[in-house]
Amino acid sequence: MTLSLKLDAEGVNALLRRAFPDGSDQNFPRVTEVAPGRALVVRPYHESMLRPGRLISGPTLMGLADTAAYALVLAHVGDQLMAVTSSLVMNFLRGAQPGDIHAEALMLRLGRRIAVCDVRLWTEHPERLAAQATVTYAIP
Repeated sequence: MTLSLKLDAEGVNALLRRAFPDGSDQNFPRVTEVAPGRALVVRPYHESMLRPGRLISGPTLMGLADTAAYALVLAHVGDQLMAVTSSLVMNFLRGAQPGDIHAEALMLRLGRRIAVCDVRLWTEHPERLAAQATVTYAIP
């Protein structure tokens, strides 16, 4: 599968800020890198992410997995803001310790109407995954 980018990291960040203008605060996820078939996204840590037991909450991890997949799709298809999540399967592997959440999204398949991404999330180290998700996007 040969993939080419339509947007770089700053282009994807600008598109996300336009799509979600209320999410432009310091806790909004930021795309730090895109390459063909790959995107890295970081969400800065904030106390509001914690659940009882002082771990990052599941909904926070799921939200970042979805955002990372969306960023990866946008990097490859361009200004297609109506691309929508059609499936998200989440596997929680260990408790995510407080800290910035990192997500690496990899493109498994990019077709004309569908994109399938693998997303891995961690707070401590990429070798200590907190969660993994398979996210499917429908492309208009």
